[in-house]
Amino acid sequence: MDFQNEFTYKKFLEHGKEAEFDSLFDGAVAKAKRDVLGKKHPLCIDGKEVYASSEIPEYSPIDRTILIGRFQRGTRENAKQAIDAASNALEGWSQTNYKERARIFREAAKIFSREKFILAAILSIENGKTRYESIGEVDEAIDFLNYYSLELEKNKGYLRKTRLSASSAKVSAGFQGAPGQEENVLIAMKPYGVFGIISPFNFPISISVGMSSAALLTGNTVVFKPSSTDNPAMLTGLKIYEIFKEAGVPPGVFNYVTGPGSEVGDEIAISKKVGGIAYTGSKATGLGMIMKNYSLGQQKSFIVEMGGKNPVIVSKSADLEKAASGIASAAFGFAGQKCSACSRVYVHQSVKEELISKLVEKMRSFKIGDPLKKEFYVGPLISPNALEKYKYAVSEASKSGRIIYGGKQVETGLKGDYVEPTLAELDHSNKLFHEELFVPFLCITAFKKMDEVMLKANDVEYGLTAGFYGGKRSEIKEFLSKIEAGVAYVNRETSATTGAIVGLHTFVGWKGSGLTGKGTGSRFYLQQFLREQSEAITK
Repeated sequence: MDFQNEFTYKKFLEHGKEAEFDSLFDGAVAKAKRDVLGKKHPLCIDGKEVYASSEIPEYSPIDRTILIGRFQRGTRENAKQAIDAASNALEGWSQTNYKERARIFREAAKIFSREKFILAAILSIENGKTRYESIGEVDEAIDFLNYYSLELEKNKGYLRKTRLSASSAKVSAGFQGAPGQEENVLIAMKPYGVFGIISPFNFPISISVGMSSAALLTGNTVVFKPSSTDNPAMLTGLKIYEIFKEAGVPPGVFNYVTGPGSEVGDEIAISKKVGGIAYTGSKATGLGMIMKNYSLGQQKSFIVEMGGKNPVIVSKSADLEKAASGIASAAFGFAGQKCSACSRVYVHQSVKEELISKLVEKMRSFKIGDPLKKEFYVGPLISPNALEKYKYAVSEASKSGRIIYGGKQVETGLKGDYVEPTLAELDHSNKLFHEELFVPFLCITAFKKMDEVMLKANDVEYGLTAGFYGGKRSEIKEFLSKIEAGVAYVNRETSATTGAIVGLHTFVGWKGSGLTGKGTGSRFYLQQFLREQSEAITK
């Protein structure tokens, strides 16, 4: 069986069916508003609906008069209940044949595909993505399910047999390498146990599905906490639970718990019954979970992705049209709220003004407004906190550099936080070149020599994605050999630093962006959710 990416919009476009694509999405938005939004939703623990003593109302960042739904403010006790349910379900699930687990998640992929447009519509309403970003994210979730299922089967459940031949020689006492009887050995990769899955707001379907399915396919059970308070994405999380349940995941194997990170997230992170954590979010929170466990004398498997401050280098030999298109898309798609977004540009001094001109032209073409409407490219910031970060960046750049374009809030007639994509010229030493902002704010500065700019590109604590534009092979080779990033793109017009494709690019963070050096969508990813055991039987 071969793996094939979903590529929904691409297929519609290539077959001249863009109008049909738009009709399906617009119809799904209408259906979501009519039939899905505004309802009360439970926690889902051990296959049962559970209600807490208080609720969290979730509103759309597009317009905060739109009620997404009312969700449970889960407590530490609810988290413990979910952990216990996952612990009790572990033996049966871990002993389920790996082929059956793969079958279940292939079935989940089919359901995601069937429900693709309604899921994308809910996602757009919930976190403010455009239709193209949302359908691409649902596609990525489907790709994760199919790719990881195939990897599990290709590797035969990560079981490997070896054998030590018998020897006719005899010894009176054993020692390393002593001759002996025939020994049959099974090298088995086994689950850690209960995995806590703590997911972010910005890719609440694809990242959540990727982390959760990897844990479940490899025989772990899961307590899943979607982003719930500051930047909530609870409805998409609930839809994941419902689809996994429909696909055949047994009760207790996958549990859905909403609530504050300070209670629910903390209990999942520190519980002695939890063997591993898969987390995507800020570096401070990720490292904080790790350090807290070590301070308690506990060891867990941590699989974490912790953000980025992603550079693009533009050489004097670059195709500047291609560079401007790739940079603008990477910096301002989904209003810059991606860990892989381009946030700093180093351009050769001889082409700086020309690149800036082309970038500004591209930025002017981006319409800002309701992302549910086809014509808008830049939607809202996720929260008032994000708006404050944007204002901080604009203020800092105004004091210590120059705002080339943008820097203002935009009135759209909607009760959300909409801002202009912003380009600022600053010195590399400025803190805005080093802090992850997660807003549509791009820093730019000039350079003279490649060896100088490579040092600057690597002079941050993160190492997630990076891009390069240039026509000289020697410069491309230098960039690829020296850049400290897990994902490197060269001369990519669609996006300079974002848009990794499952099964094609691995998405992995170096330095402060990750922990294990192994990425999602790669053949090494599932192995992180397993630990090796050597089982030797002597005849």
